[in-house]
Amino acid sequence: MIVFAYPKLFLLLLLPLLFFLIIPPKKQQFGDALSVPFLADLKKIKEDFAFSQFGLANKSFVSFFKFFYLFLIWALLTVAAARPQLVGEPYRLNANNRDIMLVIDISTSMLQPDFSTTTRRIDRLSAVKAVVSAFIQKRTEDKIGLVLFGTRAYLQSPLTFDRTSVQEILLNTDAGMAGQSTSIGDALGLALKNLRNEKNKENKVIILLSDGENNDGALSMAQAINLAEKEGIKVYTIGVGAETNFINSLFGLRNNELDEKSLKALAQRTKGNYFRATDLNSLAEIYNRIDTLEPEQTEGTVVQDKTDLFYVPLLVALVLAFFFIFFSRSFIK
Repeated sequence: MIVFAYPKLFLLLLLPLLFFLIIPPKKQQFGDALSVPFLADLKKIKEDFAFSQFGLANKSFVSFFKFFYLFLIWALLTVAAARPQLVGEPYRLNANNRDIMLVIDISTSMLQPDFSTTTRRIDRLSAVKAVVSAFIQKRTEDKIGLVLFGTRAYLQSPLTFDRTSVQEILLNTDAGMAGQSTSIGDALGLALKNLRNEKNKENKVIILLSDGENNDGALSMAQAINLAEKEGIKVYTIGVGAETNFINSLFGLRNNELDEKSLKALAQRTKGNYFRATDLNSLAEIYNRIDTLEPEQTEGTVVQDKTDLFYVPLLVALVLAFFFIFFSRSFIK
């Protein structure tokens, strides 16, 4: 089915008629006193010859055809401006869809190599990239947004169904790109701001991951917690880093900066949960648990595939305009 995004623009079809009725015919520049009778006859002979060359004997018919031709070009341009679209059949998305904003710490402390695979040690951010990327890939019906923070918080992706783009942004992130310190409050405030105007009132979720404490930025943790509670958006918090013990301390692996108290308070006040990720397996398990906790029944969203077709009438109008200019020059010669 073809629909028009701006159907009111079809009123422009009346514009040529209004110009014809309102604007008076142009008078001769020098008046009738300077008109020479036989010049008009010469002009008529020249026009008749031009018409005969193209097999057009009736001048009134040519005038009418010219008006119709120009009006057709105008009509095609009007159709293009009204933006015709080919609309597919409506279908409803999965009723369990959610708006999920991922808020991830990329301060330099995320370079601590206290996570490990089966063969080697890896830093915290590499572990987070692997696990969160897999989590994003499973969000087939959810909208995903991404906020990265360090000294400053940056919205890297607003809420979108384009999972691949969000994954690429995350995987191309390096620790320290947003600064060395940690602004958890600002990052949370930015995520809340971008979720506020979304139509989905029930299934808004923030998953905040950090390995430190709020030691920079404009918003304190107390202010950010109050703001999140007021917005009524559920926040899941994840504290990242291996437990400090004798063996880890020998390798210089410490996590004394993690503010578990504030992260727990944030989760509790917003009816979310706090999780502690001390290794790669526990981090993956946390995101699996969040996945099972969140689905709620909603009415779902009805969507339709739309394909723009404005270029078709626009292209035809340009071709007709080219032929008009070409043949007009032929008549003049």
